[in-house]
Parts: sequence; C-alpha cells; structure tokens
Amino acid sequence: MDTVTPSRAPQTTPADGQGLKADALGFVSSLVIGVASTAPGYSLAASLGLVVAVAGVGLQAPAVMLVAFVPMLLIASAYYYLNRADPDCGTTFSWATRAMGPWAGWMGGWAIIVADVIVMANLAQIAGLYSFLLVGWQSAAASTAAVTVVGVVWIAVMTWICVIGIELSARMQVGLLGAELITLTLFAVIALVKVAAGTAGPNAVDPSLSWLNPFQIDSTSALIGGVLVAVFIYWGWDSTVTVNEESQNSTEGPGKAAVLATLVLLGIYVIVSIAAQAYNGTQQLIDNSDDVLSVLGEEVFGAPLDKILIIAVLTSAAASTQTTILPTTRTSYSMARAGAMPRLLAEIHPRFQTPHIGTWLMGALSIVWYVGLTIVSENILFDSIAALGLMIAFYYGMTGFACTIYYRRQLLRSAKTFLLLGVGPTLGGLILLYVFLRSCYDLSKPENSESGDAWFGLGPPLIIGIGFLLMGAVLMVLWARRHPEFFRRKPEVADPRLLESAT
Repeated sequence: MDTVTPSRAPQTTPADGQGLKADALGFVSSLVIGVASTAPGYSLAASLGLVVAVAGVGLQAPAVMLVAFVPMLLIASAYYYLNRADPDCGTTFSWATRAMGPWAGWMGGWAIIVADVIVMANLAQIAGLYSFLLVGWQSAAASTAAVTVVGVVWIAVMTWICVIGIELSARMQVGLLGAELITLTLFAVIALVKVAAGTAGPNAVDPSLSWLNPFQIDSTSALIGGVLVAVFIYWGWDSTVTVNEESQNSTEGPGKAAVLATLVLLGIYVIVSIAAQAYNGTQQLIDNSDDVLSVLGEEVFGAPLDKILIIAVLTSAAASTQTTILPTTRTSYSMARAGAMPRLLAEIHPRFQTPHIGTWLMGALSIVWYVGLTIVSENILFDSIAALGLMIAFYYGMTGFACTIYYRRQLLRSAKTFLLLGVGPTLGGLILLYVFLRSCYDLSKPENSESGDAWFGLGPPLIIGIGFLLMGAVLMVLWARRHPEFFRRKPEVADPRLLESAT
C-alpha cells in the first residue's frame, strides 16, 4: 500500500552525527554551479558544428537549440517540485525511490554516478589539451602522454578543492564561469557587429528571426537528428539541486535555480549559435565541427586576442570538472546514508563538512578510468563518451516519470498542477525515453563509433552504455542480497500540503 509523506527537512545528519554544511550556498552560488556544470563554452565548441553537419539543419541550428531546450525545461520543473517534497542531495535516487520503489531509485542513482565518471575523462582531456594550446605549446598538445598527465593534475586539483569545502568550490565557480560567459558574450557581440559592418567572413549571412523557426527545417528526421545532438549540451544544470542540503532555503532555492539555469543556457546557446553561423556561414562550422570556437576565435578577435576563446573553453572544462564531482559524491553519499551503498561513503569530514572519502574515491576512479582507457585505446575513450547520452536520458527521464507518479493524487487539483506535475514531466520523460531508444539504435551501428569496429556485431558505444546499466543491475542485486533493508521500502505518494505554498 502506498504511504503519504509530508514535506520534511533534508537528511543532513547521518548516524555519526556529522552532516553536510547547511546554508553554505546562496541562490546565486547554486545557479552558478548549475550553469558551470554544463560547460557551455566547451559544449558549443564541440557540438555546434555537429548539429549543423550531422543533422543537416542549415541555418536552423538556433531553432534546434530551442527545441532541445523543451525537454530540459520540463524535467527541470519536475526537479523543482520533487525537491520541494524531498530536498535530498541524492535527487533522482531519493525521488525515484519514493515514487517508484527502491529498485528504480538505485538504478537512477547508479546512472548519475556512471555518467559523471565517464564524462570526467573527457573534461580532463580537454582541460589538459587547452592548457597547452593557451601557451602555444603545440608539440605538447599533440602528445597524448602530456595531455593525459595535465588532465590527471586537473582532476586531482579539483577533487582537492571539493574536499576542502563547498564555499571554496562555489567561489571558484563564480570566477571560472564569469570569465567564460564574458568571453562568449564578447565573441557574439563582436561577430554580429562585424556582420552588420560588412567586415565578417566572405560567406557571412545577416541574422534572421527565421533561424529560430524549427518548422523551416526541411525534414523531421533532420530536426530529430539535431535535437539528439543538442539535447545533451544542456546536461549538468541538475547540479544546482545536488547541493540542496548545503543551500539556503533548501526546499525552494535549488529547484528555482535549476529552472533558471536552463533558461540561462538557452540564451547562451541561441545567441552564440546565431553569431557563429552569421559570421561566415554554416560550411565553416561543418568543416571544423570538432572545435568551431578556436577557428572562429582567430577570425573574430584576431591575434593575440583569439587566446581568450581558448581560455573560455579551458575554464569551461575546468569548472565542469569540479562541478561534476559534486553530484557524484552527493549521490553516493545519499545512497550510503540510506543503506544502498557502503556506509563508508556517508562519512563526513569533521572540519570541512564534505563527503571526503566519496570525493577522493570519485577523483581516483575518474583518474583510473581516464588513464586506463587512454592506455588501452583512445577510440574506446571516445566511444565511452558517446555512450554518455544513454545515462543522461535514463535518469533525466526517470525523474520526469517519478514526479508525475509521486504527485499522482494531486494532478486533478487544478489545471496548473495537471500541466506542471502531470503533462509536463511525463512529456519530458517520454521525449527522453525516445532519445534513449533512438540513441541505442544509432549507437548500435559500428560505423557510428570512433573506430568503426564492431563488438558482438554492434557499435562499441552501445555495448559500453548498456553494459554499464547491466553492471549496475548486477551490483544492485548483490547488494540487496547482503543488505536487504533498503530494498524493503514501499513507494509513497505526496502529501497534499506540499502544494499549498508552491509558486
């Protein structure tokens, strides 16, 4: 039988009496962490050209960014309402456990952890590469060993900062994100000014409002293809909610910051994509799809100011490296606190009030994963990153369904609750379910992998992604056999009072 649970304070104190540091972050700090986690500078550099090239959407790339934003906003709304009910740093793990049962919750938490460990290798590599590009050391940038060593240093430094304390982490994020956003804004403004003055590239195109119209894309398949690429560059805004137990006004502030973070990202992505394709057309974006900003930076800013875009990508990767550690360690902390993982991960540093053991473990696992795959094969490293989207779609979609299920008895309370807690989250979940299934189909083709090789007749990214999910299921069953208490929990439904003060 379902149980009704009232709103409650977050479980900040485990059995040892030491919990996370409450009220350490204000609203702005939470917002900054969410925006920085997406690495907007790097995301644009690596994805904008792919949106145009892979999907063939032409000048409608900004429209693709707009459409890809829709499921993110719907899921962000689910995060807001679920956080009101349960401001637990485990987010999807805790909420899916309440709404759908402990088995679903455990898999949701596992997907968060795996996604973050996988992406750390990519972020570290970018940070290492751009560290050398910033100083013009091309030979080192071309050396896999040199880039890997510097990438490992970045992981170690950011892990250490996360151990020292959440306030230092937040202050550093403000500086890194500030530099990144200023640079991207300057790029967009200068590029558009040059277009208007007629001094841009030879293939410059005057901006048009039609670029924001997805219905002008020639085919539905092109639109879907573009969205499949673009939807994942929004990933990371949910970090605002993973630090909810350390935030002021924990039931309201982090959820609102999550929604606002998606809006900020939408503005960044649309404006920069308009400026980038206006400056010299779309073909240049296609020809340099692996890093459009470094090429455009040389033309828009000119030497030596073109270095500031390298700084933007470097600070983007560095900031995201740090903020990726936060949700992983908070998720594992919440799972350990609930009895779903080893209790050691729930230990809090007596001075810094951070989950220090889980944080150091996260850093160590990321380094092992990064170095190990680099040694074995860089192709496998890139294929694992391609599999990342499956994890993201999995736990984001689960969160959307969990919101509707948890609040199911309140859906007919008003038109607002029906739309915001029923239609919206469910629609977001269905969109991401489609993204998951479509990605499985695309990744199953060996030709879509970095190497072009086949594993068991399928593309390596699909084997890696599904393999991680199956590994999680096996570990979950083994843990349940040894520690069954957590898995005896029953699904719950929301108390009606949770919506009385919702805005």
